[in-house]
Amino acid sequence: MNHIETYLPHRPPFLFVDDAHIEGETIIATHTFHDDDWFFKGHFPSFPIVPGVLLVESMAQAGGVGAKLMGIYPKSLFMFAKIKEARFKRPVRPGDTLKMEILNVRASSVFLHQKGVGKVGDEIAVEAEWISISSGVPE
Repeated sequence: MNHIETYLPHRPPFLFVDDAHIEGETIIATHTFHDDDWFFKGHFPSFPIVPGVLLVESMAQAGGVGAKLMGIYPKSLFMFAKIKEARFKRPVRPGDTLKMEILNVRASSVFLHQKGVGKVGDEIAVEAEWISISSGVPE
């Protein structure tokens, strides 16, 4: 899919979805992290890895795109209300492509409860569950 920016308010350098589509009930999305991404300069210079919070952010952004592809449009900008669970199983490094698989646990125009897995190749890098709510701020 092209035009991810038509589905998300995020913009570079804080846009972490390159492509997204729906397979059955699952949102499938990808993002490739590049050597020159801003956070690698300080996290950690001798062993650069994607910060865990940005992996969860990537999955939440993918979930937002997927919700819209499924016809779920927020009344206003969705923002994190809670990150219920997050587990980090392997580092994501410059050049890695994160493949995200997101499921809606419960979804409406005011509330998104989602969970997902992010993989590099066949290895799970991150698993998380989160809740986003409609903020009242126009998108």
